[in-house]
Amino acid sequence: MQKTSANALIPTSHLLGSGTATCSGCGALADIRLFYEILGEKTIFVNAAGCMTLLTVYPFTPFRGSWIYTAMASAPAGAQGVRDALDLLLAKGRLGKEEDLQVVVLTGDGSAYGMGLSSTSGAMERGLDFIYICYDNEGYGNTGHQFSAATPHGASTATSRGMTGFPGYKKDLFSIWAAHNPTYLATVSGADPLDMVRKIKKAKDLRGPRMFIALAPCPTGWHFDASQTVKIGKLAVQTGIWPLKEYVNGKVEHTRIVTKKRPVDEYLKMQGRFSHLFEPRRNEKVLDEIQTRVNDYWKNVEEGE
Repeated sequence: MQKTSANALIPTSHLLGSGTATCSGCGALADIRLFYEILGEKTIFVNAAGCMTLLTVYPFTPFRGSWIYTAMASAPAGAQGVRDALDLLLAKGRLGKEEDLQVVVLTGDGSAYGMGLSSTSGAMERGLDFIYICYDNEGYGNTGHQFSAATPHGASTATSRGMTGFPGYKKDLFSIWAAHNPTYLATVSGADPLDMVRKIKKAKDLRGPRMFIALAPCPTGWHFDASQTVKIGKLAVQTGIWPLKEYVNGKVEHTRIVTKKRPVDEYLKMQGRFSHLFEPRRNEKVLDEIQTRVNDYWKNVEEGE
């Protein structure tokens, strides 16, 4: 565990700021900053290999609490060990309740949707008392943005360069996690901070598995100007591509219902990873497939399915 004694005098408002080694306009950084502002320094972040590992430069991290690094597939297993160790210290009286820490797993979508899904499933089945944050930038961003199980249909990535982009479809991780009946589960976006803060505060005081999937627009992987991160995050919600919802007590509730949704074209056009669908001519087939899937999703929501 790396403590941040050298950062002890840095104001909270400057934590996870522009001085960290992440790309300009990183949506994941904005997400994590909000989480940290709410959860505070009595936390230990168990970080799977990924983009956010670049926040740390040994022996320092930008977190006032603690941080531990794991391989991409094993962050929830690492979190189990940390939680067990804390519980043993508490039981033996070697750690006071006021010294207890919130155990927080931090991964990208490559781990959450793919490599680490098995260990995450096991942690939820065991009822591990932890918070899991997946910053979803829809690709393996730290290694050149290859496609992952979170990559949307039609997107161009380092490993899907064809005329129609990625032929597969984004995995429904929310439903997979919900099938484990965790204590709490939500999708969030830094572009809607009020919704996000409410959900983090709600989960903070609960116990058991508390799961978050956070949209993380990526300027370098999605190919857009860094100044447009928030606008793209807002459009993801306004077009219905990124539903904001939560799972509590076996029920799913949508926390933002957009009655007049904007066409998905508006969201896709802002990102170079979809430019091949518009130039040199529109690929109506793929664009219609994307719009139809969004329409079908919300039709099912309206029908209560």
